[in-house]
Order: sequence, then C-alpha cells, then structure tokens
Amino acid sequence: MNKEKLNILIVVESIDINDSSATKGRLALINNLYALGFKLKVYHYTQKDIDLPGIQCISIPERKGNLFYLLSRLERLFTRWTGINLNPLLEGYFGFSFTFFNDASSVAKALKKETAFEPDLVLTLSKGASFRSHYAVLKLPKWHSKWMAYVHDPYPFHFYPRPYNWIQPGYKQKEQFFKEVSEKATYSAFPSLLLQEWMGCYFPEFLKTGVVIPHQNSKYEVHNKVFPAYFDPTKFNLLHAGNLMKPRSPKGLIKGFNLFLKQHPEAKKNASLLLLGNASYHTQLLESAQKNCPEIYIHNGNVAFDAVYHLQQHVSVNIILESKSEISPFLPGKFPHCVAANKPILALGPYYSETKRLLGNDYPYWAEADDVENIAKKIETLYNIWLNDKDNLKLGREDLLQYLGIEHLKRVIENVLENV
Repeated sequence: MNKEKLNILIVVESIDINDSSATKGRLALINNLYALGFKLKVYHYTQKDIDLPGIQCISIPERKGNLFYLLSRLERLFTRWTGINLNPLLEGYFGFSFTFFNDASSVAKALKKETAFEPDLVLTLSKGASFRSHYAVLKLPKWHSKWMAYVHDPYPFHFYPRPYNWIQPGYKQKEQFFKEVSEKATYSAFPSLLLQEWMGCYFPEFLKTGVVIPHQNSKYEVHNKVFPAYFDPTKFNLLHAGNLMKPRSPKGLIKGFNLFLKQHPEAKKNASLLLLGNASYHTQLLESAQKNCPEIYIHNGNVAFDAVYHLQQHVSVNIILESKSEISPFLPGKFPHCVAANKPILALGPYYSETKRLLGNDYPYWAEADDVENIAKKIETLYNIWLNDKDNLKLGREDLLQYLGIEHLKRVIENVLENV
C-alpha cells in the first residue's frame, strides 16, 4: 500500500474541539491520519464552518422543508406549548427521534453528491450516544466495501455494563440498526480491546472485522498559558478533569483525600484536589466537600479544553476516575492527554478496565473507586515522592506514548488496507 495515494473519506458529527471529550478524540485521530500523509476529505455536521489546517472540510447543512424536519419542529413546538415531551413515545415506536432521522438524512444527502473524491476508506466517527454518521453510511451501499465503522462506546445504552442501567426508548430498533452496522461495515474499529470484546459478545461480526485504534495523542499548542487563580503550581496538586456522570461518583476520591489530610495534617499547607467538569448529579456532595475542606477546589461546569490541557501538564498527579463496576471497557478520552503530560496517573476504577490493562498489573497507583483507605495510601505515596524529589514524579511510559501515537496508527491502518 502506498500511503501517499490512499484517500480517506471521514464522516464525523462534530469537529468543534470544545463541544465534548469525544470530539477531542475524533479530532486527534483525524489530525494524526493527516500527519501520516493520507489524503483526507472530512464531511462534518458541526453546523458551523470550521477549518482544520491542510484538510479539506465540508460542513453539512441541515435539510429543511422535508417531512422529518417539519415533524421535528412540530414536536418541539408541542413540547414548548404543553410541557409534554413526546420524544420517548415517538422513539419507542420509530426507534429514533425525528431530529435524528433528519440529521442522518442530511448527512446521507450530502455524501451522495460526492463524486470528485474516490475514497479507499470511508471512516465514520460519532460521539456520545449518537451514531448519525453510521446511520447515514448504512444507507449508502456503494461504500460498504470500504467502510470502517468506529465504535467509541457501547451501543445501544442497554449494552453498557452496570451500574449503567438505562434502557432507551426504541432499544429494539437501535439494536437492529447496530446489528446491520456490524454486518455491513467491512471494517470496524474500537478505542479499546475490552470494548471490542464487549461489543463482540452482542454483535459477533465485530470480533471478525474489528481493530483497536486507541484515542490518539496529537500535537496541541496551548494558547493561554496563564494559570487560573485557583491553581498554585508550587503545590502538590491532584487533578480530575472531566464529566462526573451519575454512576461515576467522586465520593471515594474525596473521602480518600480527606483521610490522607487527616493522617498527614501537615500536608494541608501544600496539597490540593481539583475537580473540574460537569457534575450535576453530585452537586450536593461536591458543595459539602468544598465547604468542609478548603484544600478541595470544585468547578461544576464546563472548562475550556485549552485550560484543562494546560493544567494537566503542570499538576503533580492526574486522576482517571471510573464507575464502581465489575468491568470498564472504555478508554477515557483524556487518557492520551494524561500520558502525554508525563505525570503519574491515579487510576480509580474496576480491576477489569482498559485503563488498568494498559497501565499494567504492576502499576502502583491503582485502586477501586470506593476503596477509601487504599486511595489515601496511594496519595500518601505520591505526596512523599513529591516532597523528596518533585522532578522524579513522572509517569515515564514511553510504551504508552508509542501505542497512542502515529506510528502505531500507521501500522494498524496499513495492516487493514494492505491490499489497497
């Protein structure tokens, strides 16, 4: 395969770096594919013009005036006037919302017009619980032989591991949709090995077509290098940056940090725990924690990626917090950023998790998310290293940097398309 001649058509829901952690991951993958010399054309549904340096980007407009558009607007007006949400009922019957159907139809219509670019690979990327890109390409059989469906999370929601237990309206139709994706896409890709195996239990074709393309490290230049007022770079700072969903409780982490301070009161003068990101399900817990422990700083809301990335590079320890569960097949979107920061990662999650698998069984700074005493011990160990030799407080995992970098990506893509 001559990578200089390989054309990749990418269909992605968003390329706005600040709209979600998922989009950050998709952008890093796109940028690394471009850095490898592949010729890219990106169709995106961000609903605004965004340019990626050196890459041809096509903003897909929303179709208006068609039946799905009119029905979606009527539904919104009905909800606004009556306060009654019809969406669960409609999704239960049709499988998806009218907005979803119109969005996917908008994407498919734009792709049908593409005639100048002859792709060797068609890569669909989505975010959150939405797979509009996949739904659109599923309706375009001419590209199925070149289609790589990237599956970033379990889908549908009822295939999430416990404690996630949400069953979506229209789950049967959603399950049938993804069964068709698994059967029609010639290739599939997953950010973690555990996720491929997990999804393969429900859709066996993924075990045959799947490859692992982890979330990518990509060059990023910080634009605002001024530290926020709540951050003192001379302190022993532990940072958790990211959304705290309902099953992802910070209770064990907060209790562990408080126990550490109780056992080492002298650390109160130079230790700080920072929790940044949306956490609406845990507001009461977080407000109480910040009130009772001034060493804890909490920002319950969005923080710009630029600011978070800058802090990750300068804190003492980055934290990856996962739900209390038997398994976590997800690779957190911030994992590459934490590895690139070269700071120790305090990994709090189940024994069977992709994070723990990559860090290794002998990684010293892992604990279950609710194991308060063990969390306190890990923080104590890290704090003592920081006290004695701040420069020695490093992650030092060149193997992970390579795994998350472009050379590994190159090998995966070339192995997939060796006959192109």
